[in-house]
Amino acid sequence: MRAQKLAIAAVALAAGLSLTACQGEDDASANDSSASSSSSGSSSSGSSSSDSSSDNGDSGGDSASADGESTKTESGTGGSSSDDGKARPGYATCRTSQLDMSVNGGMGEGDRVVSLENTASTACALKGFPGVDLKGKDGTFSANRSDRKAPMVLVKPNEKTRFTLHTPRNDTGGSGVDITEIVVTPPNETHSKTLSTRINLPVSDTATDDIRVDPVGTGK
Repeated sequence: MRAQKLAIAAVALAAGLSLTACQGEDDASANDSSASSSSSGSSSSGSSSSDSSSDNGDSGGDSASADGESTKTESGTGGSSSDDGKARPGYATCRTSQLDMSVNGGMGEGDRVVSLENTASTACALKGFPGVDLKGKDGTFSANRSDRKAPMVLVKPNEKTRFTLHTPRNDTGGSGVDITEIVVTPPNETHSKTLSTRINLPVSDTATDDIRVDPVGTGK
């Protein structure tokens, strides 16, 4: 009877040990599964973070590149403005009010040289024939244009240019016609100046045809 009880106890002990061993294996398996899941989650999180960081880095590079292109565009605009600065200025026409005029004897008998001095602070230009009227007690006579070509003349401040007035010589032996003034209108102007002079013209039907004026810039 005692031997039978001992046998039953031994069987129960063996069953208990077997159950404990199974529970230990199950716990170890559960722990391994949890660790694997945790490791997988961490790996996935790290990968997501890395991708996000990579995206942010690319965005920053694009922004810097855009700023660089904007700077180049502004520089190009400045170059265009600089090109505008290369344009050359022109010269205004000399006005009567800025010209100091004087008249003197010329190379030939009956010739008069009229000088035009620029009294302004800036240079000006003249091109063409002046208007010249000769006045005396017997009337007014207008000069005709010669066949000389008119040059473009640049007159700097305090410098002079000139033209020649040609009149016929009085060799008729008579008293002729006395001229005491000439009225000068510069090219491309409407205002004039009156200069005192002494010219004796012959009395003839063709005398006025022989009064000629050269263009500005051709006087000696």
